[in-house]
Amino acid sequence: MTGAAVPSGTDAVVMVEHVSRDGDKLSVARSVKRGENVVAQGAEAKAGQELLSRGTRIGPAQIAMLAAVGKANVTLYKKPSVAVLATGDELVEVDQTPGPQQIRNSNSYSLEAKVTQYGGKPVRLPIAPDEERKLITLIRAGLENSEMLLLSGGVSMGKFDLVEAALAKLGATFFFTGAEIQPGRPVVFGELKASGLKIPFFGLPGNPVSVMVTFDLFARPVMQALAGARTERLATTKARLGAQLKTKTGLTRFLPATLSAGVFDPQVEVVPWKGSGDMLAMAHANCYLVVPPDREQLEAGEMVSVLVP
Repeated sequence: MTGAAVPSGTDAVVMVEHVSRDGDKLSVARSVKRGENVVAQGAEAKAGQELLSRGTRIGPAQIAMLAAVGKANVTLYKKPSVAVLATGDELVEVDQTPGPQQIRNSNSYSLEAKVTQYGGKPVRLPIAPDEERKLITLIRAGLENSEMLLLSGGVSMGKFDLVEAALAKLGATFFFTGAEIQPGRPVVFGELKASGLKIPFFGLPGNPVSVMVTFDLFARPVMQALAGARTERLATTKARLGAQLKTKTGLTRFLPATLSAGVFDPQVEVVPWKGSGDMLAMAHANCYLVVPPDREQLEAGEMVSVLVP
């Protein structure tokens, strides 16, 4: 039967579909080559061969292989703790009714979900008001017992965008302040020293779609590195554009889109959206259509780049 050891001296197996039996007489309907339907011992891996290299994320296929070779216990990296801090006087919690000038805090929860999805352990902090002293206090709290800090909001050019100033007062080193992308242009990346360690931080824009785009592009690879994962390029593919798209040049654009399940001819469609605050569009998307900075129009049927989170 399938998966059984072959008898000693056997060098091929005939599939039962090609055999007929009449009493004690067995008729084979086709010729058989040596080695056919036989997997040699050691064909998958040799004794002493490394099966999983350091930095491999353990998923279902890796678990099956570990079980097959009797590895009931393996050494893993611990999940990095990632502090999540949303900023802004306009924010209220999800169980509160917003006033005329308020909105519910969605960014903390989308970031928590992202951190959990990619192997981290989120630590949600209280909403930081637009007041520098309180903001600094909460940033310090986020640095305690965390390997990474994510802030949302307060990194643009508004009067109450205080995040960069607060980070600077804490002695932050900035690696970049802004990226030539849309949405997410005001993103900030750097590190802070705390308890003798260098803690990476990201100041993400306040708009909900911008938060998710910048997390996927910038924060996720850093967080995965903290979890011991090998550095890998972002997962991209090519798909046929379903409808003509017009946009502006100058920035690389990551537009919420849906990728169809076509195996041989995948198709991508931009989700109609009303800017980087449109959470409903993001909720219906499963990828980003990537528009190069020098293109102001993409044609229907054209093969385009797609980023798959």
